[in-house]
Amino acid sequence: MIRPPASRQTATARVATALVGIAGAVVLAGCAPAATTGQNGGTGDTGDGSTGSTGSTGGGGGTYADGTYTAEGSYQTPETVEQISVTVTLENDVITAVEVVGDPQKSESEEYQGEFIGGISDVVVGKDIDEISVSRVAGSSLTSGGFNQAIETIKAEAAA
Repeated sequence: MIRPPASRQTATARVATALVGIAGAVVLAGCAPAATTGQNGGTGDTGDGSTGSTGSTGGGGGTYADGTYTAEGSYQTPETVEQISVTVTLENDVITAVEVVGDPQKSESEEYQGEFIGGISDVVVGKDIDEISVSRVAGSSLTSGGFNQAIETIKAEAAA
């Protein structure tokens, strides 16, 4: 079979090649060890892969209204875009309760969301909401992106 020159490849072939490269990068990124950036800009490996947290992204740690807040977060996996629902209870800017509900589209996502949901309470309850930015919980790293997104929405809603 004679192959056309590269300049004559179809746009579909070029897009497919690019997508395969992007999917590979996402898979490899999920394999990287978890690291966090602290308030002073240094990084620290989380060691056991449980989580990491960063300092406030705002200008001095705002005050949030006490209450229970719910927000959605989404994150990209190699196969799908997944969604989670995050509910937190705040008292004096401290998370006193957290609940995460997943809606996994793939069996692998169901496994990782389940692990994340099982471990997130130990990571965030009792901490100031401005100090929360998880990178990996119970071996699940991608779900953390959706969780952090939801926390940012909750912070905006709860800002007094």
